[in-house]
Amino acid sequence: MEARKVSVIRQMLARKSVAQIQQEAASSELKRTLGKWNLLFLGVGCIIGAGIFVRTGHAAALHAGPAMLLSFLVAAIVCAFAGLCYAE
Repeated sequence: MEARKVSVIRQMLARKSVAQIQQEAASSELKRTLGKWNLLFLGVGCIIGAGIFVRTGHAAALHAGPAMLLSFLVAAIVCAFAGLCYAE
């Protein structure tokens, strides 16, 4: 039992050499497809999206009443249905 734990820990802490990683990357079928403009717009979208959530949360904290609980329940139901749309 103890030897098995050691082997699991050894596997989790195993390291690869740089040459081995470069060799695996060269033979991989996955290629980089995002360019500099794609990454730029992805970053801008993340920043704008985070700002929208912050502003919405701030407005809800200041101006929302007891209906806030109902809005969270409606949002939870909508999120569940959205998740079911992607489930296969």
